[in-house]
Amino acid sequence: MRAATYDRYTSELGDLRVRDLPEPKIFPGTVQIEVRAAGVNPVDWKLMSGALDPMIDAIFPVIPGWDVAGTVVATGVDTPEFAVGDEVLAYARKDVLHAGTFAELVTVSAAHVARKPPELPWEQAGALPLAGGTALRTLDLLEVTADDTVLIHAAAGGVGSLGVQIARARGARVLGTASERNHDFLRDLGAEPVAYGEGVVDRIRELAPDGVQAVADFVGGQLDTTLAVLAAGGRHASIADGSVTEHGGRSVWVRPDGAHTQRLADLAAEGALVVPVSATFSLEEVAEAFAAGQSGHTRGKNVIVL
Repeated sequence: MRAATYDRYTSELGDLRVRDLPEPKIFPGTVQIEVRAAGVNPVDWKLMSGALDPMIDAIFPVIPGWDVAGTVVATGVDTPEFAVGDEVLAYARKDVLHAGTFAELVTVSAAHVARKPPELPWEQAGALPLAGGTALRTLDLLEVTADDTVLIHAAAGGVGSLGVQIARARGARVLGTASERNHDFLRDLGAEPVAYGEGVVDRIRELAPDGVQAVADFVGGQLDTTLAVLAAGGRHASIADGSVTEHGGRSVWVRPDGAHTQRLADLAAEGALVVPVSATFSLEEVAEAFAAGQSGHTRGKNVIVL
């Protein structure tokens, strides 16, 4: 099968190359998926650089990619919940960095797989699991309800744009920080935009004089702003700043969970969640997709399509 790979920890995107590799084995309790789309996430190039080596081992060559949407082409023993031909999506992270989703085929634990609704386009399905799962996990931990005003840092990004929609689906009022070029985009999602930069605390307090009940930090480096606008008894969480735990916040890392992903897919099927896709790339263009993400100017998600 064809797959994008790298042979060592590196930050050189030119070290990514497409090669032919053996098809992955099908273990008991797994499904083999023919990949149609796979979302690109910041963790992909962080893993490639070795920045997360203390957390996860690697067996080279590594196929990057943790998101997948595609069609089941084979099932392992004791996998009654899926059949060949099923359209599915999954957050496909494994315990060892090796057999990722930027490939023609990937084998995934059935417990991590959800059914793709017919209404959900392939590109959106492939981009949804990790970013959507991170947003959903964060808002679950914050116990966001219709009684809350929620501040989302980096609201126009891949995780933030989904977090805005999930919070709005719960009836919450949402304020979202973003550059001014993304303010109309946030308004379309149902958020009240707030410009980054000097004076951001004052701008948030103009909209929420009594403070906000919950803050979801999807970029890091926002703790001072968060604490300055958080109402008494408010809750906050970050996916990129572990120091929040020293100030009563929650540090978030999402686990693969098919039921969790199914909740996202069902929201999309109901029309409550649309995955903004910034651009699509071929398997041969993984390096370009990483570069686009690293630029910091992506609105929504970049997706590898096969």
